[in-house]
Amino acid sequence: MKDFDAIVIGAGNGGLTAAATLQRGGLKTLLLERHNIPGGCATSFVRGPYEFEVALHQLSGMGTPDKPFILRKLFADLGIMDKVDFVEEPELYRMIIPGIIDITLPASVVGVARTLKQYFPKESRAIDDFLELCKFVTLESIMVLPRARKAVDKEMLRHQGKNFAKYGLKPAQQVFDEFFDDEMIKAVLGAYWGYLGLPLRELSFADMGALFYAYAEFKPYHVIGGSQALSNALLDSFLEAGGEMRFNCAVDKILTESSAVRAVRTEQGDEITCHTIVSNASSLHTYNELLDVSNRVELVREDFKSRRLGVSAFVIYLGLDCTPEQLGVTAATNFIVLTPDDEAVFRRAETLDEPLGCGFTCYNVDDPSFAPEGKSIASLICIQYGDVWKNVAPDDYVNTKYAFAEKLLDLAETVFPNIRSYIEEVEIATPLTMMRYLNTPGGAIYGFDQNRLDSSLFRERYKEIDGLYLAGAWSGMGGFQPTYQAGVSVANSIIRTQIYRDKANV
Repeated sequence: MKDFDAIVIGAGNGGLTAAATLQRGGLKTLLLERHNIPGGCATSFVRGPYEFEVALHQLSGMGTPDKPFILRKLFADLGIMDKVDFVEEPELYRMIIPGIIDITLPASVVGVARTLKQYFPKESRAIDDFLELCKFVTLESIMVLPRARKAVDKEMLRHQGKNFAKYGLKPAQQVFDEFFDDEMIKAVLGAYWGYLGLPLRELSFADMGALFYAYAEFKPYHVIGGSQALSNALLDSFLEAGGEMRFNCAVDKILTESSAVRAVRTEQGDEITCHTIVSNASSLHTYNELLDVSNRVELVREDFKSRRLGVSAFVIYLGLDCTPEQLGVTAATNFIVLTPDDEAVFRRAETLDEPLGCGFTCYNVDDPSFAPEGKSIASLICIQYGDVWKNVAPDDYVNTKYAFAEKLLDLAETVFPNIRSYIEEVEIATPLTMMRYLNTPGGAIYGFDQNRLDSSLFRERYKEIDGLYLAGAWSGMGGFQPTYQAGVSVANSIIRTQIYRDKANV
């Protein structure tokens, strides 16, 4: 008899939702985490009087109580909606190109259209058509594409998902160019590209259009208490259902027998048997380091060779001795760029040159409780590839980190002057920091580069080892909503398989 029906490795977003779904679905489940708290990216840390949100900038997929969307139902099914308080943000973002444009888009499709037409009246017809396309591509990707894939029916997709079939897999930049003449409106509508980690020409329109529409139609949110509160609630859901959790317990090996999982061995030397393993670790770490076999996973390793590690990030966490109003912050999410050319901004991710763009997040705008009274918490972030920082000599690392931080603060001060004078607490994270705490290759925050050919449409789930599953950014799209969904999806697949096997054995 096995010790557990399922073992989940890693208590990140996908690991938490997978573990909670498995346990609540009747499978005796063990969750193992190398850190001493749950969450992975969805966590927080304290410096002085400030509790800093590590990674969540805007939570998508919630919808409103009157118009619920995917995550609201998912969290309700896991029993955590009464454990967590969510704050709806009234704006999508403020985008500033200093001296050129300063525009704030409201969190409403109608509001987006109205605002864009005020700034770009000559593009009015194109704005309506573009937003309508975003709507239909989003809905078809959710409602039609899965059914067409399951039925292997191209005609179903062509007839019932004609917008996705025509535009979904085109480069986002190509679709933007087809609809708009003004380069500035393309930059404004494409501001979310950093949430996917690649410039518009490398992203599919299905991903970019759906991302924008989902935020506009179903609203951006943040969590009171930060994403750590959400991670804690998911862990509670798992434990209340009878699951077992072990912190400070890294997995050393996944043990197999006859091409099927048999057990895990922890770094403490404990061997724990199971029928199924869900790894929330990176696929590279899972297959190259954890798995005890090599000759049977050559196809997986060949697949890795065709992919590139995704971006990491450089982040400055700021505890500010001022209110958002004193600093001039009017929206929680801000994109500051020096050029509308997203390619130029992206290329800096491969260098240590001055960044041309960054994100600036300050939740206190909509949630005064996020910081002590009279103070603010803010984060400055720009994408960076891990290799840039791995090539810095150890003796030069500290000086390089602080020098780059000064460049990023210079960029922020083009919009928020004198921000330095308000800094009370500061912490800096580089891609090497991400590597250390997330245990991901290159400190990648979204998994592999999420280009058009890296979607699940073109890559099959790894099936070489029976009973081994992946959940998280390394098995699909990165970001909070996709990884929460990935954990539930893989867990439900395991539960269905178990039900089928139980019936077959009756």
